[in-house]
Amino acid sequence: MNAALAVAILATPLGACNDHSTNPVERAAFVRTEIVQPQDGQASLTLTGEVQARNRADLSFRISGRVIARLVDVGARVNGGDVLARLDPAEQQAELEAATAGVAAAESQLRVAQATFDRQTSLISSGFTTRVAYDQAQEQLRTAQSTLESAKAELGKAREALDDTELHARAAGVITARSLEVGQVVQAAQSVFTLAQDGERDAIFDVPESMFLGNVDHGHVSLSLVSGPDITAVGYVREISPAVDPKSSTVRVKVAIQNPPPAMTLGSAIAGTAGTKAATEITVPWTALTATGSKPAVWIVDPKTSTASLKPVIVGAYEAGAVLIKEGLDAGDRVVVDGGKLLSSGQPVTFGGDRS
Repeated sequence: MNAALAVAILATPLGACNDHSTNPVERAAFVRTEIVQPQDGQASLTLTGEVQARNRADLSFRISGRVIARLVDVGARVNGGDVLARLDPAEQQAELEAATAGVAAAESQLRVAQATFDRQTSLISSGFTTRVAYDQAQEQLRTAQSTLESAKAELGKAREALDDTELHARAAGVITARSLEVGQVVQAAQSVFTLAQDGERDAIFDVPESMFLGNVDHGHVSLSLVSGPDITAVGYVREISPAVDPKSSTVRVKVAIQNPPPAMTLGSAIAGTAGTKAATEITVPWTALTATGSKPAVWIVDPKTSTASLKPVIVGAYEAGAVLIKEGLDAGDRVVVDGGKLLSSGQPVTFGGDRS
């Protein structure tokens, strides 16, 4: 066998390998899809809240002491000036008696000083006393007058301290909380009662944060008792908390009740219905949402080529388990709702049926 023939025999298998090489075929991914259709958004939204007083006050003693009497409990209705609790007045009574004695002593000193000054005034006019003696009598009179004024001020403070051993209601209302018992020692300014004052009332609601991203009409609210739907009233949004509760993701909203009926008592469960602005929206499961860069997007399937492509969307609101798409999708689009995590643009897909 010559050299040329050997080279030809060795080259034949290598050439055959090159002739049969092929590119790998991309495998179709199995996904679940959903054909989206626009729907009219709900015309109203109803939540449950609680009736509370517009004005609430934390009541406390102005002095420290030991509680000897508690005259009201939670739920009690009180009038302005009613006594709610008493402290042991022994110390304040002793201070009052001492202050009273101090005033009596100051008054006696003033009478002596006044008589001395009157006598010196008469003697100096007749020339039978010196100017120094007259000036000393006048100075003693002024000192006695100042001492009496100071003693009277101390007496006033002692009387006020004795009055402060009794805690009075500042206005009519209902006791909603208490934190004292007989025998307990309380400190000055320590809150011991909470008084919900009569008058204007609010309906308090914990509203889901997602509502404020939608088209809620923050105007008038229709109110009704949960226990008696025939008892109704109208309110308006008075205050929206700027902070979101981190545990419940809700925002506290206060609705002022206009002319509340008597049956809407404090603590009553109340239903509030607020209107929403008319809107047509497309809803998709939250599993369908992905992103292109920093913007939200969804995978859609081309019905002609059965390939997937990423389509940017604008989200209108987030709800539990669903996303409201404001812009980016059209009626009849086939959206991938499961299996889109590993898709790539232009990849073939197969689906066994729409998700219900």
